[in-house]
Amino acid sequence: METPQLNANDIMETPQEHRSIRDLMTPAPISVSPSIPVDEARALMQQQRIRHLPVLENGQLVGIVSDRDIRLVLPSPATSLSVYEIGYLLTRLTVGEIMTYFPVTIGADRLVAEAVKRMLAYKIGALPVVEKGKVIGILTRTNLLQAFLQAQAALPVAA
Repeated sequence: METPQLNANDIMETPQEHRSIRDLMTPAPISVSPSIPVDEARALMQQQRIRHLPVLENGQLVGIVSDRDIRLVLPSPATSLSVYEIGYLLTRLTVGEIMTYFPVTIGADRLVAEAVKRMLAYKIGALPVVEKGKVIGILTRTNLLQAFLQAQAALPVAA
């Protein structure tokens, strides 16, 4: 009896690769307007324990802001500005001034492998999920890591 020959593609192929973005995304993500002050966006992100906010204007995706974008505009701890001056500056700075315009997006019915390729190629941690011009979800690195853990738990334990 012959044993079937396995190639690298057979070994690497898992059911996880055939899942769609819809299966993993966070639906109806929290979003903000470009006119919201940076300090409000920062507080919202801390309160909700999230790292990415799609930026919508009139229901259309115009950008995305990350916790990193916000950290980059915060003054250094070594600054000579007072707490009040820093607070004033952060209330004047808006999300629209620091967001990434024209974010990379993905459709809900695309495969997970495509999302991973896009995130790696663009070195980003989140993809807004768009369907018929509307943001219906967000796929983040955290979603992908949770899916990876679920896939690992489903694997049989080697004897």
